[in-house]
This record gives sequence, C-alpha cells and structure tokens, in this order.
Amino acid sequence: MKIAVVGAAGMVGSRVVTEAAKRGHDLVAVFRKKPPTAPPPGVKAVEGDANDPGRMGELLLGADAIVAATRPAPGHEHTAVTTTTALLAAAATIRTRILVVGGAAPLRVPGHPDRLVLDSPEYVPPPYRAIAAASAAQLAICRTHYADWVYLSPPALLEPGHRTGKYRRGTTALLTTADGASRISAEDLAVAVLDELEIPGEERHFTVGY
Repeated sequence: MKIAVVGAAGMVGSRVVTEAAKRGHDLVAVFRKKPPTAPPPGVKAVEGDANDPGRMGELLLGADAIVAATRPAPGHEHTAVTTTTALLAAAATIRTRILVVGGAAPLRVPGHPDRLVLDSPEYVPPPYRAIAAASAAQLAICRTHYADWVYLSPPALLEPGHRTGKYRRGTTALLTTADGASRISAEDLAVAVLDELEIPGEERHFTVGY
C-alpha cells in the first residue's frame, strides 16, 4: 500500500511513518519544512504546505491512503480547520481515503453521554482548551465534507512511549481504565492508525486507548 503522511515531522506523524515502513508499505512523508536528507528505506521525504491544494494534489496523487497528522502551533489553533478542509479537498479530488488524527475533545465523557470531553476540565485544563476546541471544529468540518474520511480521536493523554502493539478500540466515548486514566503512547496510536488503514472499520469516528 502506498501511504502519504502529512505532518511527518510531528509526534504522531513520525511514528506513523516508522510503523508503516516496518510493515513494508511505501511511504510519502510530507514535511512542512525541509525534509530529512536520509529518510528510512521505502520512505520518500518531500516538502509541502498542507494548505496548498495544488502542491498537495501533486504529492498525494497515487496514494492508496492519506494520514493527516498535522497540528497547529500554539496561538494558531484556528488554522486546524483550514488545514483539514484543504486536505479533505485534496483527498476528494484524487478519490483517496483520508484518516484524520484529531483530538479527544469531540468524544463523550464515560457515563455522561450528554457531556463532551471538551467541556470537562478534568480532561481539558484551561491551557489546552483552544486546541481542544479546534479539534472539535475539525471533526465538524469532516462531517460536512464529501471526502472519504475517517477521524481518529486519541485518548485524553497522548505522549511518546513504548510500542506494545496492544490497545482497545472504541467509538465516540472516551476510553478509560479502571482507575479513570485515559492514555496511549504515540507509538501504539500509530499501530491503531495502520490497523485501520489495512483493515478499515465501520465507524467514521473512533477512538483508541489502553
């Protein structure tokens, strides 16, 4: 499978590239700034702005799947919607499925189906509310778009760690452990991304966690 990863320099994107390469897929890794000069075997590293539909169309053409793993810089959270819209349009133009790695904000709080993670300070402290709101808006844009998309919401805590290859999959409610924790390593999130690309599920919005 030929997979294009947009946002390949990020915490999630870099691990998706690594996981996909280990599984033997052909990769186009798209970097916003200068790409590495010596990418791993099977990985073509290119430079491209996700907000440039013409350039994206060129880079993504021929891909069997696209992973949108972009994340706006602090203070630029509003660009998440613009960037996602541009990538959805590019995916639709070339008729390729796109997996958007978003945020936990649009998920429901366990046991409270009428309450979003976005509105729950225990999961979204004030400093993170702007990016959380951006991810909720990002999913809303996906839901109105005609592209063939799927949206992955990580759990409340996503950070670098170890690859165990194990995770639980859910739908639109935050996954938590018995002690209330909601987390996964970026490495295992990448495992979930590749599992979804290789064997697509039925849900357009899903989540994973330990």
